[in-house]
Amino acid sequence: MQKLKIFSPVILRIGLAFVFLWFGTNQLSDVNSWVGYIPTWVTSLSSLSPETVVYINGVFEIIFGAALLFGFYTRFTAFFLMLHMIDITFTVGLDSIGIRDLGLSVAMIVIWLNGSDFFSLDRYMKE
Repeated sequence: MQKLKIFSPVILRIGLAFVFLWFGTNQLSDVNSWVGYIPTWVTSLSSLSPETVVYINGVFEIIFGAALLFGFYTRFTAFFLMLHMIDITFTVGLDSIGIRDLGLSVAMIVIWLNGSDFFSLDRYMKE
């Protein structure tokens, strides 16, 4: 099992990337299902419609999810996804969904702290 430890950061990074890609594509394909999750303070501060906020969030999650998937600027990408997840966790609160989001936040902190792994574009771009 010791030899397999090298794969754990890669699996974590790719697994979380799929989570963000799934949520991002779902937001873009069915905006109305996600509008109810937008806090009123977001729309009142930004003067954007809830639908626009869902579109922006979906695009953000797809772009940063793809960057995470490929390990492109891994630490930078993980930092912003971590902040995003922490914000969602505090917005949702610590109920059954919020606890799940807290776990995703902690996983993003781990990726941020680890940075690039052996299977990321970051490693190949350095060489």
